[in-house]
Amino acid sequence: MYTRSIDERCVILGKYLVDNKTTIRAAAKKFCISKSTVHKDVTQNLRRIDTKLYDAVKAVLDVNKMERHIRGGEATRRKYVGH
Repeated sequence: MYTRSIDERCVILGKYLVDNKTTIRAAAKKFCISKSTVHKDVTQNLRRIDTKLYDAVKAVLDVNKMERHIRGGEATRRKYVGH
């Protein structure tokens, strides 16, 4: 079985996050790896591999951080009101 190198995985995850403007949780689900792995890959490892991509990922993560209270409120509303 072929496994990608960590550097390749970091770049793939970074591009996925930027292209889809998605969350770490969604990327983890898509690639069937843990959220911790995705987070470490795109915040620590990617910084040393590709600084331009790292900056783009950081921008997406900053937006997600600003919007998370909204997503949390929506999830709670759906839980109690229904889909």
